[in-house]
Amino acid sequence: MKVDILASGSSGNCIAVTSGEQIILIDAGIARTKIEKRLLAAGIRPDHIEGIFITHAHSDHVKGLPLANKFRIPVWATDGEWKGISGVDDELRRVAETRFGRYEMIEFGGVHVYPFKVHHDAYEPIGYVVEDDVGGRACIVLDTGHIDQEIIDMMEGQIIIIEANHDPDLVPLCSRPDSIKARILSDIGHLSNEQTATALQKVIQGRGEQIYLTHLSGENNTPQLAEMTVTAALRQRGFKAGKHYTIEVI
Repeated sequence: MKVDILASGSSGNCIAVTSGEQIILIDAGIARTKIEKRLLAAGIRPDHIEGIFITHAHSDHVKGLPLANKFRIPVWATDGEWKGISGVDDELRRVAETRFGRYEMIEFGGVHVYPFKVHHDAYEPIGYVVEDDVGGRACIVLDTGHIDQEIIDMMEGQIIIIEANHDPDLVPLCSRPDSIKARILSDIGHLSNEQTATALQKVIQGRGEQIYLTHLSGENNTPQLAEMTVTAALRQRGFKAGKHYTIEVI
């Protein structure tokens, strides 16, 4: 399994996940033309995308959905999030269904997609786990204000893509309105470096996991601070970057 993070941050988010001949996108939050160019730069033909999976309907996650209409790509989102998504042809719209309170698996050949609940100020936001039949597993946890046990359970696997949005000490100093600051720090806002580090402490086993820290705030974080916070937390468990796991800040 291979991941290509085409965009990350408040200006837009888009991740390509490839397993064999199967290619899907998680979110499409930059302009359609940019997605096409970045896919081609990664060696992926846009007309080979088999599905687009939306975490939630904020513009930095859905801006590029005209891609779906152009290439006739099915788009999955929760019933709640479809309330905030427009411009996708009716025959391409798919709903991530629930059964007995949990989301049902979505299958593409040998690829299995498992939606799960996250905590953000959207209608019905979710994250995704992507598994294949040869043991590949990627967990994508983007916008969420906190991590619960269900998310921890879903995070186990070889590839973990998770937001490390801010340092709580920097948020009060930024130029944003107080209401935005409170939103960022809330349980339905964004993960801090410390929250992300604590979650990774619980799931990393030192088996060569690949960690990608994403959705960093340009004003309330730095790549160095995010990486340092996570590596320090994992060092407490005896794990060293480059030896027991890899880490990349996007």
